[in-house]
Amino acid sequence: MPERDSLEVDVLFVGGGPASLAGAIRLGQLAKAGGRELSIMVIEKGGEIGNHGFSGAVVDPKSLLELFPGEDITAGLDAPVSGDEMWFLTASGKIKAPFTPPVLNNHGKYVASLNRLTKWLGEKAEAAGADVFPAFPGQELLWDGDRVIGVRVGDKGVAADGSHKPNYEPGPDLLARVVVLGEGPRGTLAKTAIAKLGLDRDRDPQVYAVGIKELWQVPAGRLAPGHVIHTLGAPLPGDTFGGGWIYGMNGDVIDIGLVTGLDYADPTTDPHNLFQQMKLLPAIRPLLEGGKMIRYGAKAIPEGGLHAMPRLYADGLCLIGDSAGFLNGLRLKGIHLAIKSGMLAADAIFDALAADRSDAAALAAYEQKFRASWAFTELHAARNFHAGFKSGLFGGMLNAALGTLTGGRGFGLHDKLTGHEGYARMRKLDSFTPAAREKRVTPDNALTFDKVTDVYNSGTMHDENQPAHLHVADTTICADRCTTEFGNPCQYFCPAAVYEPLFEKTAAGVEGRLQINFANCVHCKTCDIMDPYQIITWVPPQGGEGPVYTGM
Repeated sequence: MPERDSLEVDVLFVGGGPASLAGAIRLGQLAKAGGRELSIMVIEKGGEIGNHGFSGAVVDPKSLLELFPGEDITAGLDAPVSGDEMWFLTASGKIKAPFTPPVLNNHGKYVASLNRLTKWLGEKAEAAGADVFPAFPGQELLWDGDRVIGVRVGDKGVAADGSHKPNYEPGPDLLARVVVLGEGPRGTLAKTAIAKLGLDRDRDPQVYAVGIKELWQVPAGRLAPGHVIHTLGAPLPGDTFGGGWIYGMNGDVIDIGLVTGLDYADPTTDPHNLFQQMKLLPAIRPLLEGGKMIRYGAKAIPEGGLHAMPRLYADGLCLIGDSAGFLNGLRLKGIHLAIKSGMLAADAIFDALAADRSDAAALAAYEQKFRASWAFTELHAARNFHAGFKSGLFGGMLNAALGTLTGGRGFGLHDKLTGHEGYARMRKLDSFTPAAREKRVTPDNALTFDKVTDVYNSGTMHDENQPAHLHVADTTICADRCTTEFGNPCQYFCPAAVYEPLFEKTAAGVEGRLQINFANCVHCKTCDIMDPYQIITWVPPQGGEGPVYTGM
């Protein structure tokens, strides 16, 4: 066994996103105000803080104003929202809503690049006294019984066959009185902790969507900075949850994307292809023609809402941000909630450490503070939003409208726990006729692109001579069952062409293999979420690798 360095800190934040960085900043502020010394560390798997930052994004500045009272927060944002529109897209055009629903009124909000905002927060965290380390992937939790005591950082320089290359470096063990997991959606360590400790007991299963977007440099004046358009309808089928967005950014950049719910029924659903279809729609095409696509990315989104949030604490552990489901699907916003969750966790942790405690009973104050905060009030009002779409788009829209009048109850269909995992809704191929299968776009490399081209534009880089970070527990299931039952949906749901089923049906059965092009992976976690057999596990690759989401 390699000899590992170890380091002890008071509080370790895993994941360098807005939730963790806000928590580190808040802890630093509290320590300074209280005249106490706390060792605070933030580790991030990306090569730089912000490299893996991906969101729409329209940011509600509420949390930032609380975190930095009296300070100018606009340095981390792009442009104030200058206009709101809601479009219902069809194959022939669009129907513009006569008014914007109150929950999507973005007056006073900002369009933003999460990459840029996170970099700014990283600088603020270091100024507040935190040690911030990029290229440090949290590989596994360290335990003392059922108590989390730290995190082991992934090794560097391991070859594909498991041997050590000349640059081999064992990852250190980071020991902490409290570990705070802010890894984003479907976090590797959060997934482990939730399962081991039963933190999702008596909660609904978390359900997800995948957001796919591109940045386009367009001719001057095409879309005003801060102009916000949200879309429903085409190209999504009527029974598939989701919608699109088009934001005008500074510098004549258009931020355009599509959210596809990862609880669809048709196993041939391809979110990347649906996004390419969106760009061809007559209402969208004129916005992009004559421009150039400059960046691409994809990321899972936790859509389950309040009912699907796990318990937020355990012995030595807190969950924050997307790892804990802090996202309001009704408002299409999560960054302000992620920031608030980090702040609330920091408040509880500071009080616990002041009493020389870090047990679950002391850290339970985090959940109590959440339930007493505006964040809980907001999520409670949106608690039935996603559940309303079980009956399709129009039922979901009606439920959302009714929910605004009933404090979030809507149809009341989900005030008791009735949910299920999104992948469980996928139906087998024999449930569909070929006519029901999705049509595929032939990329023109001007307006539409294949997955490999888009991956290139995500800045993704992985050393191919390392163990694959996508673990398939039993590939015989892929051949013996998935090929015939679901048609290997991994080739469709992955937005980065990672999974290549090389199977052929013969008289003797199905022969061949599943090729995993892990170097393409954009770290969206869709495969871990949507695989119908739940045999795919996503873990971080060696530190610093993956996408580089400049401006995203």
